[in-house]
Amino acid sequence: MSPKTFTLSDELHAYVVAHGSEPDEVAKRLTTETRERFPDDAGMMISPEQARFLTLITKVSGAERAVEVGTFTGYSSLAIARGLPPGGKLTCFDSSAEYTHVARRFWDEAGVSDRIELRVGWAENTLRELPPEREIGLAFIDADKAGYKLYWKEIVSRMRPGGLVFVDNALRGGRVLHPGDSADVRAVVEFNAMAREDDRVEIVLLPIGDGLLMARRL
Repeated sequence: MSPKTFTLSDELHAYVVAHGSEPDEVAKRLTTETRERFPDDAGMMISPEQARFLTLITKVSGAERAVEVGTFTGYSSLAIARGLPPGGKLTCFDSSAEYTHVARRFWDEAGVSDRIELRVGWAENTLRELPPEREIGLAFIDADKAGYKLYWKEIVSRMRPGGLVFVDNALRGGRVLHPGDSADVRAVVEFNAMAREDDRVEIVLLPIGDGLLMARRL
């Protein structure tokens, strides 16, 4: 089974990727360098079809203000930034200066660094520094799973009406059905249940990548 979309065979996943808009050279080099420099962590990157989805949904949503929690080497932030309109802004939160050093370089190469503000530190603290006003149009959460509830709390209260929140790894390779003693998977199960009961949003859990929870702020 494909490591990025567990419900698809490798062949069918390749077909899905091949029949979407092809990643450009910057995106290709970013993913290649990530796999070479961080082979044990490269699985934290989103898949090519997720990246294209994020760019298109950012454009369709009309979001001018976006937030990302969990930037890694910058593939998802690059995708979101490319979907923002002129003057749009993406604020990224990540705890690793090493990973995000790579991200900064590729943002520069792609010509989107002027749209991105990076805040390095623990998001549980830095997210609270965001303005309290409901002005965020799009958010993407893809960080430590134990922090999902907290990130959701800080972000959803700041989403504008109609704003979209995306939370990655909502299926954890199907293990949400049988989490066992995995604290990581249990955290996702608990988060999914909490999000489902949040009456501030309407939700769909999409079988994209490793599961993508999509919420629209009411």
